[in-house]
Amino acid sequence: MMERISEQACFGGVQGVYQHVSDVIGLPMRFSVFQPPQAKDGPVPVLFFLAGLTCNEETFMIKAGAQRYAAEHGIMLVAPDTSPRGTGIDGVADSWDFGDGAGFYLDATEAPWSSHFRMESYLVHELRALVTRQFPARSEAIGVFGHSMGGHGALTLALRHPSVFRSVSAFAPIAAPSQCPWGEQAFGRYLGPDRGAWAEHDASALMANRTTPFPGGILIDQGLADKFLDAQLLPDQFEAACRIAQQPLTLRRHPGYEHGYYFIASFMADHLAFHRDCLAD
Repeated sequence: MMERISEQACFGGVQGVYQHVSDVIGLPMRFSVFQPPQAKDGPVPVLFFLAGLTCNEETFMIKAGAQRYAAEHGIMLVAPDTSPRGTGIDGVADSWDFGDGAGFYLDATEAPWSSHFRMESYLVHELRALVTRQFPARSEAIGVFGHSMGGHGALTLALRHPSVFRSVSAFAPIAAPSQCPWGEQAFGRYLGPDRGAWAEHDASALMANRTTPFPGGILIDQGLADKFLDAQLLPDQFEAACRIAQQPLTLRRHPGYEHGYYFIASFMADHLAFHRDCLAD
């Protein structure tokens, strides 16, 4: 059963926060939904946003300024939390870049994380089904985008589930997590030492083994003043993989822009327009 936490009028639509007990996670999970004004007249396309490290289900909705553009284009926005909460796992809150707020949008296979950290199955199957059941959402017109850790999640989930997601874009994604400290920590603890398993959740590795999975293109924006660019994000690796896969990619590099929501808000209009075109009938 879904519980309404809050609902507020926003750009002619409704911005809400909801909670349900997840069978996949085994705990209550919260998520936000913006229903554009067009949803009053029937189902609309859906765009999932996956947030970055330390964020929750409201961060994007509060900071990104996306509702204005979603209302113009008639797109529903859905933002899940970034990890399970209240797991009781020892050490789950010890680090800002692992555990609470850092689920990395995968299904952990290593104990104790495998008991609750199953974000891929939760998003792709349970939450998607809940949204299309409870809200006026078009189940055949779903896209995904995200930021940083969530950009990693958007790219990998889209590549792993191309029949689910018709469009994908990202802001400053962790593009080659097997080759950066954030990814090595998360993958090593969530997935174990087998780097073959890591590759199945690495956007650059996945893309290099595909052939034009998204013929309509992929959009990525990256700030060149981003302090994480060289050590953690590695967009050049994904760009090279797209060349191998013959995947159309628009990778825009922006001088002066950093990693946070000022950067995200600056290019939000372009991303919503990109997904509108991809999800159009």
